[in-house]
Order: sequence, then C-alpha cells, then structure tokens
Amino acid sequence: MSRLIRRLMPAVLVALVLTVVMASTAFAAVWSSTANFGTWSSGAYTLNNDVWGSGAGPQTIWANSGTNWGVWSNQPNTGGVKSYPHNGITINKTLSSLKSATSSFNVSVPGSGAYETAYDIWANGYAYEIMLWMNKTGAVGPIGSLQTSVTVGGYSWNVYRGSNGSNPVFSFLNTGYATSGTVNILAVLRWIESKGWFGNVTLSYPQFGFEITSSSGGENFIANSDTFSYS
Repeated sequence: MSRLIRRLMPAVLVALVLTVVMASTAFAAVWSSTANFGTWSSGAYTLNNDVWGSGAGPQTIWANSGTNWGVWSNQPNTGGVKSYPHNGITINKTLSSLKSATSSFNVSVPGSGAYETAYDIWANGYAYEIMLWMNKTGAVGPIGSLQTSVTVGGYSWNVYRGSNGSNPVFSFLNTGYATSGTVNILAVLRWIESKGWFGNVTLSYPQFGFEITSSSGGENFIANSDTFSYS
C-alpha cells in the first residue's frame, strides 16, 4: 500500500462515517418540511422552520420528536437574520404564580457561518421578547445597547436592551460558549422584573432554536435534545 493511500484512508473513513450518520438521521426522522413556516406538533412541543428573512435560501427541518430535531440550512452571506428554526411550548402563567421554569439543551452546531443558538422567550403574548444567546459564531450582534453584566439563571451574561420596532427586546449574551446545559428561565425573568423593565408579566411562549444569518453551502444544526419544564 502506497504512503499516499495510507494518508488518505483516515480522511476517507471519516467522510464515510459522516455520510452514514447524516443518512441515518434523515432516515430516522418522523417528520420533515422544506416550507418556510412548516410546523409540526408532538406532545406539548411545536416545531417551526421559521424562514422569514429577506433573501433567505433553502432550509429543511426534520424531527424525531418534539425535543430531538434539526435543520439543514443554506443561507447566503448577505447580512441580516434569515431564519429561526425552533421548538417551543405554551405556558401562559404569571411570574408570581410560577415556582420554577427551566430548560435543558444539547446541540451540535457548525464551526463556520454566522448564527447563534438562542432561546426566544415571549411574555404577555408578544409584548416582550427576551433572548438568551447560549453561543454564537460569526459577526452577529443583538438588538439595542449594552446595559450591564450579570450572573443569573446559571450563566454570566452581557445584557442588551432595545426594540425590534414593535416591542422591547432584552438580549442576554452568554459570556462563554455553551452547547449543552440547563438555564433557569424564571430567575432571568425575575431579574428583569427587579430592574423595573417590566412587571409581573405572563410567561407565554418560550422557544429554543438557531437564529441563522449565514450558512453558505449548507450546514447542519442539530438539537440532540432540548426540553422545557415548569411548575
């Protein structure tokens, strides 16, 4: 066997393994959609492909369950968010009536492109938007201006405050880079309440997914698991 062939074999084997893994994942999926707003419900969870940005490219969402899902997304590097594929649940309970509200996640994300893995939490219907960025890659930034830094809900954050033109947006950017963990959502919301930025709001629709700005050529974003729990 030539030295060149011996050198090439590990790379070939890795490529073969990755191909088999992706084929197995796609084959195992019980639901998929290429529609911009393709949706699917499983138990308490609803998934949405949520391709909404200007100039967005093709994207396919798939799911094995409400908490194990992913997307293949091919978004051009033209600036601006193109999509937010996500799952979510409906809670509709006030902060004062909640004893706990947490979420655990485990994701596999690409090392290139521009995106963040994020919670998008809506309160009082869609009156307030709270984003928790667990990791980010590439030149993406939050709405608004930096207000302060805080450790709450299990993570240390840089906190931004702004508006999307329709409602206030509070963005918490993890100062680290997490692809798995547990977030105390209720603690974060009560911290915002303590700042006087809103009152005893209703936690309406917490969501978790990938806010994608660019993924040229196509990239895979996988939520191996992400769950919400509350009481």
